[in-house]
Amino acid sequence: MKALALLLLPSLALAAPPPPKATSLRVSSLLVPMDPTAEASGPKMEGYMNEALTQFQGYTVRKPEDLLGLPRDTDAEASLKRGQKGYLESLEAFLKKDYEDAERKLRATLKELRLAPAAMTASCNPLCDATALFAAVMQQRGDVEEAKLALLDLMALNPTYELDTKRYSRELLSLRVQVATGLNAALRGGAQVKSRPAGARVFIDNEFKGFTPMTVPTLAVGKHLLRLERPGFQVTGQLLEVSPDDVETTLVLQPTDNYKAYDARLDAVSSEVMRADKNTNNQAVAALGKALGLDRGLVGTVRDLPDSGTTELVMGLYEMNTGKRLGVRRVMLQGDEFGQLKSELQRLVNNLINASEGGAEKKVKSSDPLDNSHGMDEWNAEDQGGKRRQQEQKRKGGDPLEGVNGTEDW
Repeated sequence: MKALALLLLPSLALAAPPPPKATSLRVSSLLVPMDPTAEASGPKMEGYMNEALTQFQGYTVRKPEDLLGLPRDTDAEASLKRGQKGYLESLEAFLKKDYEDAERKLRATLKELRLAPAAMTASCNPLCDATALFAAVMQQRGDVEEAKLALLDLMALNPTYELDTKRYSRELLSLRVQVATGLNAALRGGAQVKSRPAGARVFIDNEFKGFTPMTVPTLAVGKHLLRLERPGFQVTGQLLEVSPDDVETTLVLQPTDNYKAYDARLDAVSSEVMRADKNTNNQAVAALGKALGLDRGLVGTVRDLPDSGTTELVMGLYEMNTGKRLGVRRVMLQGDEFGQLKSELQRLVNNLINASEGGAEKKVKSSDPLDNSHGMDEWNAEDQGGKRRQQEQKRKGGDPLEGVNGTEDW
């Protein structure tokens, strides 16, 4: 009987239930813009603060696209499918050397693909393939100038695009070299990109450039894929025509139903966030937390102050289930000319989170050795306290010249 019990012990141990997992709090950053300029900077600031939140254990960060949605452009996807089909039909006609039919089909295909940039998120194809094929068809039909324009567009869309040497003639390959070394290929232009509302992420040829409104400089002359993404709105885009003269484009974003419901709550939330009484639970914040499915949140208001050239940020940390405010900070931001905005917001998040947990400020993990340093820690003439004061105390005694660098009397 004892032997049977000993045999059963390992199997009973294996069948034991696993220990319960620690509950992870769903958290996010939510900013209420108080003016048009703040509307443009809000999404970038939310992104920086959400990135800082990922450094804390016990939190599951919900991004704005998780809360408000980022639906794809179904019309652009339909145009992309028709364009792919049109390209294959055009290629078939080209391989049969029916260049007239290939030209006709390619013109229709390129017209269709002008409506598809919002759906071309992985590469410029089939637009690049169709543009290269169109250049080959026009070269075969004797319209060299139009073939050159198509090759110029191709190099703007994808400078490293390789022409298939088995499919295309040596004459076309030579023509591309001629275009690549010509004056037009060296021309550059800028594009001023705006959106309504502002604050959308800007992608040029699937490369992130910044947030609207912004000017993208030194783009190669020709066609480029433009795509805008803002959580709570449908992805949108267009085929951007860049010339030596700067161009300007404004795209109107279509909101989702989730964003409309979220936007309707912002007025009540902003008024409660700015209240001085921190002991009263904020019902508007609690209602917002319930609607978004959040347990904890950084909720605040951002306001541009043009007279001083600064931005006012009032940020509170809340229990989103009850609307209880755990902490609040008001800071004045000096912009982001030197890339300082990210570190300033990370420090703010650290301060709020650690103060709510009864701890001291925690430094955010960073690969930058100068991060979390304000640049005055080692100034000779200033006693900044802390580490410097401790170092000076340790230097006392021994060599009378230790700790002297020769600049004290300058």
